[in-house]
Amino acid sequence: MQSWVEMFGVMNTALPIFFIIILGIILISVGRGILRYANNSKQPLLIVSTIIVGKRTEVSHRHNTDTAVSQMDSKYFITFEVESGDRLEFPVSGLEYGQCAEGDQGKLSFQGNRYLGFERLGKSSRNMDDGYRDLRRNY
Repeated sequence: MQSWVEMFGVMNTALPIFFIIILGIILISVGRGILRYANNSKQPLLIVSTIIVGKRTEVSHRHNTDTAVSQMDSKYFITFEVESGDRLEFPVSGLEYGQCAEGDQGKLSFQGNRYLGFERLGKSSRNMDDGYRDLRRNY
């Protein structure tokens, strides 16, 4: 059986190594975030015509058994298709997610991987008149 002195000797060497590893992980994460931000800032601001082709949510669920508290987080994503046929997916807020629908056309603003906004194009009066005439025919 180990004596108390030997056990504290192991802790004196293991604890600093543990903290160095944790600090290294934090520094690497912060460094990646700074590099991503700098890379996006170097990219040109683009505003392109697009159509929304998909929407999805990512729901994560956590349950704390000690306090019997459940937490759910939702992340929202919209997939845009630009005129060239390329598709771009961006995370958006829940409010923006709720206001957009598949098939909406508009102008997408982005810079690198950074989503800046989506402005829907209004429907033309001709299309609205055609729809109104179709409704009147049904009566």
